[in-house]
Amino acid sequence: MSTTAEDQADALFHALADRTRRDIMRRVLAQEQSVSTLAADYDMSFAAVQKHVAVLERSGLLTKRRRGREQLASGDVEAVRAVSDLLDELEQVWRGRIDRIDALLAVDDTTSTAADKEE
Repeated sequence: MSTTAEDQADALFHALADRTRRDIMRRVLAQEQSVSTLAADYDMSFAAVQKHVAVLERSGLLTKRRRGREQLASGDVEAVRAVSDLLDELEQVWRGRIDRIDALLAVDDTTSTAADKEE
């Protein structure tokens, strides 16, 4: 992964590390919503919700557009897929490691069985 891709991954995971931001993502992926509508459902100030939305926007997970005085937020499915792809890549590394452990255990079992027969 290039430095730019690593920086993007850091931003994505930072954005998703917060429960409120994950909830906002679920909501804006389901349908576009105004930031004021989002803010109404949280026990925090409008400014705090705006900051959460800004973090999601900087990471590329969310996009905003203006409609009159409203700021409408929607989730970026491609960015979510990028997170999924990165997690899949990490899972493949992990599975490869498990496969190597299984192979070592199989070799050890074969060696043990051969040694048991010689006794």
